[in-house]
Amino acid sequence: MYAAIIKFPLKGIMVGIVAEGERLEAIDLIDGVCRERHARRGTCAWSTAEQLDAYFSDPSQRFDIPLAPCATAFQKKVRKALSAIAPGRTLTYGTLAARLGSGARAVGQACRRNPVPLVVPCHRVVGVHGQGGYCGMTNAAGADIKNWLLEHERS
Repeated sequence: MYAAIIKFPLKGIMVGIVAEGERLEAIDLIDGVCRERHARRGTCAWSTAEQLDAYFSDPSQRFDIPLAPCATAFQKKVRKALSAIAPGRTLTYGTLAARLGSGARAVGQACRRNPVPLVVPCHRVVGVHGQGGYCGMTNAAGADIKNWLLEHERS
């Protein structure tokens, strides 16, 4: 299933990379231990792994990875807006929704359905009274990942 698996900086979290041809299909944050698996050099999965490793070292890293198309026009609009949020900055779900002429819940659902977290930075959208969720993860790992990403980008 995964073209590559790399370590996330938090212990016990791995990043599974799904690529189809030369397009990134999905990134899964895997809660648990599995073996790293490296992609063939020159593939989209290899490039994604390289760019993610660079981001884990330097939060100003910009991603240049061809992405698979979104399912809906609204999700594509949200993806574009998320990508425009600079590292170290956050917006609330409501603020982003107002910019898009939508509702906060719709933006939250689009973030939850983001197939390529990290590359499309849904972690930069937070709740008014707290950070909010992360990629639909309901366990502590989701909160830990979002906290780490936000702190990493503030440094």
